[in-house]
Amino acid sequence: MQLWLAVVLAAGVLTAPADVPPLTAPDVGRQAEFAAAAREYGVPESVLLAVAYLESRWDANGGRPSTAGGYGPMHLVDAFPGDVRAHGHASAHGETIIGDALGDPRGDDARPMSTSVTEALSRSALRTSAAAPPRTTLPEAGRLIGVEPARLRTDPAANIRAGAALLASYQERPSAEPADWHGAVARYAGTDDPVASRAFADEVFSVMREGAQRRTDDGHLVRLDPVPDLPAARGGATPVDARPSATASPANPHPGPAASSAAQHPGPATSPAPRNPGPATSPAGRQPDPAASPADREPDTGIEGWPDDEAGLLAGADAEALWETTPKGQPSTQAECPSSLTCEWMPAAYKRFGKKKDRDYGNHDHLARKRSVDYIVIHDTEGTYQGIPSLIRNPKYVSWHYTIRSRDGHVAQHVPTNDIAWHAGNWDVNTRSIGIEHEGYLAKGGAWYTEAMYRSSARLVRYLAAKYDIPLDRAHILGHDNVPGTTPQTVAGMHEDPGPYWDWEHYFELMNKPFKAAKNGDSIIIRPSYASHRPRFTGCVATKPAQACPAHGASTVWLHKAPSQSAPLVTDLGKHPGKPSTYSVYDHSARASTGQRYAVADRQGDWTAIWYLGQKAWFHNPASNPTAIPARGPMVTPLSGEVKVYGRAYPEKSAYKSAAYQPLTPLKYKIAPGQTYTVGDTVTGSYYAANAYSPAKHVTTTGKTRYHQIQLGHRVMFVMAKDVRLIG
Repeated sequence: MQLWLAVVLAAGVLTAPADVPPLTAPDVGRQAEFAAAAREYGVPESVLLAVAYLESRWDANGGRPSTAGGYGPMHLVDAFPGDVRAHGHASAHGETIIGDALGDPRGDDARPMSTSVTEALSRSALRTSAAAPPRTTLPEAGRLIGVEPARLRTDPAANIRAGAALLASYQERPSAEPADWHGAVARYAGTDDPVASRAFADEVFSVMREGAQRRTDDGHLVRLDPVPDLPAARGGATPVDARPSATASPANPHPGPAASSAAQHPGPATSPAPRNPGPATSPAGRQPDPAASPADREPDTGIEGWPDDEAGLLAGADAEALWETTPKGQPSTQAECPSSLTCEWMPAAYKRFGKKKDRDYGNHDHLARKRSVDYIVIHDTEGTYQGIPSLIRNPKYVSWHYTIRSRDGHVAQHVPTNDIAWHAGNWDVNTRSIGIEHEGYLAKGGAWYTEAMYRSSARLVRYLAAKYDIPLDRAHILGHDNVPGTTPQTVAGMHEDPGPYWDWEHYFELMNKPFKAAKNGDSIIIRPSYASHRPRFTGCVATKPAQACPAHGASTVWLHKAPSQSAPLVTDLGKHPGKPSTYSVYDHSARASTGQRYAVADRQGDWTAIWYLGQKAWFHNPASNPTAIPARGPMVTPLSGEVKVYGRAYPEKSAYKSAAYQPLTPLKYKIAPGQTYTVGDTVTGSYYAANAYSPAKHVTTTGKTRYHQIQLGHRVMFVMAKDVRLIG
């Protein structure tokens, strides 16, 4: 503890040093609590408010932990509750899923994962759940102010005081100048990685420059006035890693910063024309300017949780399953991130193994040519960040492109975006997507994500959307829970993350692409108020699946068979045929999510019906407190008879010349005449055969069959353009 703070605490002095100004307004609620704590411990109020905003947006979240184990407005980190890290989540059918990546995330039934790989996945995921917890700060903060840890979890005022004391203990000398606190803020990030700590502090200072204002969960307004003339950090700032900057490899140039406005990416409402198919194509006009490459710093490899040596990293897996970061002959790469975001290159494994070494390899696919990317898929890890390095470097595990740490928003990249990661459980989606994992749990361990994570993720997605010309809408920025199953047999096992507690509205606001009402709308976009909309959920406690979850804001509405809260939920014959839908937080079969656009089927009083999985689905949408807004865009309706629905857009049989034919099996769902569904994109069927270690042996098959991507239910799906009429 710093001497000056120790004297203040020992003497019981609760007034601030002379250079800290007193309160100038009769603040109430949490605003007053921040002001009092800042005066008590000599922390500039703008610094304290900015740190808390980046961690929790000033909310107490009912005393529940964040996905990183942090409590209260100051996000004081404690050990996770014992039951959280001992299990995964239960699906609607009751089986336990540990980790986000089980099942067959590659999703290619022409190349199913072997039993040995599936077993390795299970072992690796179980080891993740047993990983060491992150560094705690809550007990230390409690000791500083003489308050028991249990109170800091549930008492926002005590939590703010303890956070202020902890921040002050990191400060070398008292100062009323915010710029002098950069080093202390960096230490507050709670990581031993100096690059990540500096990035966290830089983001806190960005919050101070921007300012913020919102009504928190205590019902009062909290305000941080902008500090636009905030000088550069000085005195105690964590030094930036002094190693030379890495350069982009010739095979993987990493182009310029994110676009200044998402408006340059027109959505499906303005362009229903088919997009260029296939992962190996390079359409004109989509190549970014290599000259605009950001000067990314070479990331620090001493990341928290990274093992000092490779011995025992794959304990329980084959001794032969060692890794190499790049195939022979291919240059190494570095993290692809906007210049405003510090990212680490933590490479995934790429290694042959097994008896059929040309087919048995992991844990992703390299491409020899540029690919087209249509989607960004948002996941949560269902585990802690500490286990990520060992998992991603195991060739018998699966892969994804990026992981974002909850505590401080630190970003690590594992797979170049030009390569195919195995993350979505649908090969067609994998070949055309980038997967981003977010440290945390769908419901276990807490129901909220830090603002640091949201801001880093939004900045990364906006950059990638600009690079690959991906529209910033919910038809292209998908949750893992929006990815369709590939066959009727795989639908039930598709994943549910990031779930209803992911704040899609705030996420898109951070990307400067908020969901806005359209004039003369012909459809609707789901948009409940996250903070005040608290629908019923069960299943947050593994041992008591029927117990109600704690009340919490959510980005979803329940869908009923009739315009009444007492009416049964609509059913999902693909997810659990013959069984009713449930209110489980892990069952999305009767839910519509924020940002998703649907065709209106009917209206009655305060209720609106949408077309959903072949039926009318009713949700409460009162004019006084609407949960949806008018929207416009293309839609489809059957030309005649029932229309088949597919989970992937594969070519017709006659198109296959150099690769084995992939049968296109329709799902159980059908669209009846008179029903209408919104269109998110139009694509031409393609299949990328990556059944060899060498990308030179991969084959792209492109057909002539065109598909419309539709919002059939909670997940997107595909219909053949020849079967429907495009309207709107």
